[in-house]
Amino acid sequence: MLQYICGAMNMLQQERSQKQIAAWLMIGVGMIIVQVLLGGITRLTESGLSITEWKPITGTLPPLNDAAWQAEFDKYKVTDQFKYVHQNFTLKEFKFIFFWEWFHRTWARLMGMVFLVGFIYFLVKKKFNKGMIKPMIILFLLGAVQGFIGWFMVKSGLVPEKYFVGHVELTTHFIAALGLLCYTLWFALSLTVKTEQRVINPPLKNFLYLLLFVLFIQLVYGGFMAGLRSAVSASTWPDINGYFVPPTFSELTPFTRNLVANPLTIHFIHRGTAYLLFLLILLCWYQTRSISGNPLFSRLRLAILLLVLLQVLLGILTVLNATAPGSLVVLGVLHQAVAMLLLMVLVSLLFVVRKK
Repeated sequence: MLQYICGAMNMLQQERSQKQIAAWLMIGVGMIIVQVLLGGITRLTESGLSITEWKPITGTLPPLNDAAWQAEFDKYKVTDQFKYVHQNFTLKEFKFIFFWEWFHRTWARLMGMVFLVGFIYFLVKKKFNKGMIKPMIILFLLGAVQGFIGWFMVKSGLVPEKYFVGHVELTTHFIAALGLLCYTLWFALSLTVKTEQRVINPPLKNFLYLLLFVLFIQLVYGGFMAGLRSAVSASTWPDINGYFVPPTFSELTPFTRNLVANPLTIHFIHRGTAYLLFLLILLCWYQTRSISGNPLFSRLRLAILLLVLLQVLLGILTVLNATAPGSLVVLGVLHQAVAMLLLMVLVSLLFVVRKK
């Protein structure tokens, strides 16, 4: 009897520890979402090259006096972005773009501290089991890689004849951040979702993998769209500057260059993938209507349908307002936020639905 009571108490303690760790991880998920959105604002306000040096420790504090501000401004004046795009910038305007890049970097540091402090606390309290150590190490490595990619991205724009960061580097930074987001979410789900909340359906699992692949392509081309400012080059809908397929679709040689460097080709692919994703999710929602008795699955199934509807609407509004800077920032960030929520719901569905 005593052994049974001790075992039950240990199970309760383990369950409580898992809930605490999952809550900490979900705080991290929320912070990653904010970080990605700050990155979106930084991109849309053309703030990414305002800080020309990488100082992980001393860079935490912004300039604290007029002389320090002028020194930072002088460094920015050396960049080609200032020379050819923002040559009429005043110090006040520079402070605005500096703030967003500084906030983006500072939030990344804060996020790292939250993960580190939480890790040390749970380690000292012996709340981790052996199976959690390896995922934790991977989590920190992914965070470190993301920081390195971020600086590599900034450096891509601090070279002659470059006015903005490279769109490939920007997309790599974006996708790496989403990878970190998904990994952290999956880890949290593994600590909270119970066996009875799962759905055994091999065909649906395979279909969800297809959805994830299409969404991945969509997100990659969303990054290309942002980096090349493709929305501005065709702020019309449902056509693309009067065409369904832009006449410049294959103007670059070799043809494969159009897939990664032609703004209107990228625009066409991004739109087409969005339509495909919408139809696939609609089909998934319809085909899973017979799955009942699982509240978690039902909520996720409805959420992914509503989110893709909202995402398509925001995508259209973002394109139509691409030439209005103020509206573009708001709509672009909302579009990015819903994309992340859509990805998180799909990842949650992939976790819930099992083959066996």
